[in-house]
Amino acid sequence: MSTTPVNLALTVDRSSPVPLYFQVAQQLEHAIETGRLEPGSRLGNEIELAGRLGLSRPTVRQAIQSLVDKGLLVRRRGVGTQVVHSQVKRPLELSSLYDDLLAAGQRPTTSVLRSATGPASAAVAAALGIAEGAEVVTVERLRSAHGEPIARLLNHLPVGLVRLETADLEATGLYRLMRAAGIILHSARQTVGARAATAAEGALLSESEGAPLLTMERVSFDDHGRAVEYGTHIYRATRYSFEFSLLVRP
Repeated sequence: MSTTPVNLALTVDRSSPVPLYFQVAQQLEHAIETGRLEPGSRLGNEIELAGRLGLSRPTVRQAIQSLVDKGLLVRRRGVGTQVVHSQVKRPLELSSLYDDLLAAGQRPTTSVLRSATGPASAAVAAALGIAEGAEVVTVERLRSAHGEPIARLLNHLPVGLVRLETADLEATGLYRLMRAAGIILHSARQTVGARAATAAEGALLSESEGAPLLTMERVSFDDHGRAVEYGTHIYRATRYSFEFSLLVRP
């Protein structure tokens, strides 16, 4: 990745009630999220940026600091301000993390940590609506973006539902493979939470032990109402967030 400073066509609206620093921060964040500013890209210095926009240096510094606080930028002595990564903002809907990352220009990659067939635990059996001890396929994967780990995905599926080869799981998303097998995903029951990372989870996700993790538990159903997948996933809170819209009840 080149460390040549990137110059973006940033603008500010002085008649807007939105603070000037926030306008600059929003444009920089959008450039990071859409890939115009890739990880490793270096911003021009604050003095140059302030002069180009006709803003004070403290205003530009505040804009940059707000993105440093979000973990999107980092200041490095002798290098300047660089893009670290963008945070994945995922809508709360029945979609694949793989597809969401692709749509966000995040270049997802997958490593299969485990793929095996074995007896269902009580929790897995209850989620899938099968007998405890019935055989299920369990797949554990590490999903990364721009070469940096984002999430550990643990999925359980009824045996015989879909053929899951390691090469296919590393090349695409689970839901894509299910759709290719003729499974029509219709709905899901999902719970989102948070907890601290264990030492093993921290090592896997490049976080320290005790770092905050987002958790997601989901049971997906096909168009016949059959439970076809049970997932328990963990995500780096520094790289990932869930988004949802709220409507006012009349």
